[in-house]
Amino acid sequence: MSDKKRQPSYGLPFLSTKERAIEALCDRSLHSFLLKLLLLSVMLLAQDWQPAARVFKIRSESSIIRASMSETANVNSAEVSAPNAKIGPLDVTQIQAILPHRYPFLLIDRVLEIERKKKIVAIKNVTANEPFFAGHFPGNPIMPGVLTVEAMAQAGATLLLTEIQDRDNKLVVFTGIEKARFRHPVVPGDQLRIEVEVLAWRSIAGRMGGKVFVDGKLVAEAIISCAVVDRPRKHAGSQNPVTDADPAE
Repeated sequence: MSDKKRQPSYGLPFLSTKERAIEALCDRSLHSFLLKLLLLSVMLLAQDWQPAARVFKIRSESSIIRASMSETANVNSAEVSAPNAKIGPLDVTQIQAILPHRYPFLLIDRVLEIERKKKIVAIKNVTANEPFFAGHFPGNPIMPGVLTVEAMAQAGATLLLTEIQDRDNKLVVFTGIEKARFRHPVVPGDQLRIEVEVLAWRSIAGRMGGKVFVDGKLVAEAIISCAVVDRPRKHAGSQNPVTDADPAE
């Protein structure tokens, strides 16, 4: 068979008989870049450099193309899984778009990350201007423990409400607090790192474990149960909420 006759090569452009023989040798016995380079050097010394150089070039280009295709596949895979990726950070404006709470009772300033239906990490910066410090306690300001639990609850509500499409018509309310522990006082200047993990999850309720840290030290923890309820409706032009049923006497 003439060297000029072309036949398809395995995974490469058409090569001559001599070039395909060199390629087969590479496949069977040469598995590293250095050995392939050695083959090229030997062929150059034997003054039969053209077939070896062409195979070496094609195989190198083929490796680059395969690596590029693999990288593209990895990027596409990451894009497909993006809906399940972590959410955050969220600033206070974005938090207010999820939670109905407002000053002075919005007790989270920033959300660092949300792992959907699993965990949320939020921040509360405790300042000397907090309104509750005026009476709790004069001359010895300490953040009330119930407000620390409320901060956990608001973080948990943010995690829950991000999964609800019509959250503008919903409220998340406490249904239970268990195993609350307050290990260190929270004072002005502290930054609370609030971590809440889901223990049980339903579309209308949840049970979550919360922990609050200051400078890496655990200051409070509790297990919180909550429920999702409809917001009271209002008549047009009225400030009084109207519910589907009259309240019990």
